[in-house]
Amino acid sequence: MNLKDRTSALIEAFRRTYPNAHCELVFAHPLQLLVATVLSAQCTDKRVNLVTETLFQRYRTAADFAQASQEELEEAIHSTGFFRNKAKAIRALAAALLAHHGGQVPADMEALTALPGVGRKTANVVLGNAFGKNEGIVVDTHVARLSDRLRLTPATSPEKIEADLMSLVPRQEWTNFSHWLIWHGRRRCTARNPDCAGCEVQTLCPSAFKVGRSKP
Repeated sequence: MNLKDRTSALIEAFRRTYPNAHCELVFAHPLQLLVATVLSAQCTDKRVNLVTETLFQRYRTAADFAQASQEELEEAIHSTGFFRNKAKAIRALAAALLAHHGGQVPADMEALTALPGVGRKTANVVLGNAFGKNEGIVVDTHVARLSDRLRLTPATSPEKIEADLMSLVPRQEWTNFSHWLIWHGRRRCTARNPDCAGCEVQTLCPSAFKVGRSKP
């Protein structure tokens, strides 16, 4: 089976396995997702959701975040880690939203990545999940790890991994594909001890039973 056909088979297998796969960050509108995605760096979605449950009651608009002091925002997000840099980034991007976009989150890649601290990964999360736009594929640690194990690309940089995946996966599935890999990475194909024996795509994976401590 060639790579394109195997990718198509993986898509169908993941669709059956994770029919309800979605972004696990809790948000009500694009600004909340943008902030939550910034907070998710080096932090679990579960922890971010615990923090934003209170944070989003206190800060409701871009103006609220921009006008918050560095100290008070650091305190509010402290448990997500790297809180100083994250607070600085959130305040800066909120100020940019006010200055250039009327306080609203823009719905295009160029404008999003022009915001302070916002790269393609964050922009893809927001575009795909808040706006329903397939402009790229989110490449986080799970997507990078599974792309390697599934031998979908030999690339190691997020940019090249994304480009290779975009050439294999139909555009309408770009957002779903990242969800499927992330869900599979969290639930089955973990970093240290992947559950190859229970894996739903075992027969499509060249790395089955060759990674970690799993044995047939």
